[in-house]
Amino acid sequence: MLFLLLATAALLAAWAFWWEPGRLVLNETELEVPGWPEGEETRIAVIADLHVGSPRNGRDNLRRVVRRVNETLPDLVLIAGDLTIDNVLGGGFVPPEEIAEDLAALDPRYGAYAVLGNHDRWLSAARVEAALAGVGIPVLDNQGARVRVRGHDTWIAGVADYWTGHPSIEEALDGAGVGEPVILFTHNPDLFPEVPPRVSLTVAGHTHGGQVIIPFVGPGITPSRFGDRYASGHVVEDGRHLFVTTGVGTSRLGVRFLVPPEVALLRLRRCDPCEPPPE
Repeated sequence: MLFLLLATAALLAAWAFWWEPGRLVLNETELEVPGWPEGEETRIAVIADLHVGSPRNGRDNLRRVVRRVNETLPDLVLIAGDLTIDNVLGGGFVPPEEIAEDLAALDPRYGAYAVLGNHDRWLSAARVEAALAGVGIPVLDNQGARVRVRGHDTWIAGVADYWTGHPSIEEALDGAGVGEPVILFTHNPDLFPEVPPRVSLTVAGHTHGGQVIIPFVGPGITPSRFGDRYASGHVVEDGRHLFVTTGVGTSRLGVRFLVPPEVALLRLRRCDPCEPPPE
């Protein structure tokens, strides 16, 4: 019995600390959201919490992430913050300039945009922003950009991190036209209750999906004032839509269990009227 317990513990440890952090899955989600143009679906690839340099997640893995994103043939790529790491056991710091060099290979049809996460700001917001801007990836910090996507003007609104920045949804939406479809993205989903109904979809990361799923219990520690409410996936509240990606890297402790690193591909279509997804 003792041998069986030790063997099981060793297997679970290998899964959580070695095998799963080294995986990469593509999760495709079809979303029908309000205010979106009729016609062809829009393909948005979302990556977040890259934490390049965390265990089993160096530059070689970042290049794998970029290849996987490009294979989805995205219209847009949204990078929802936390490119860098801070004090990850077993990890090693990778400069943001090197991370940006690899992200430069992203090849979306209409552009890639980024926001900064708390780890990026702890390092240096100016440095990370300059690194991304240097390879042609704009950082939207309480700013918006109008992008022509599949024949329709679309407003991409980037909002500063809820914890470490000074988020202003109002500033990010300033300039969006009446009735214009809006995608708002930010690092931390705790901002979602403040997002107005005019936004078709909010996108975030930060939570890592709890990084560990405890069977029959749920996500591990989710860094959110709302607990597991915005831990991962598609959330609908009062007709407003949120998608939270579980991210790629790890933070603090290089462990994942039942929450594999992901590239998220969102396939957006219009719904009218919109209803919450089934339980």
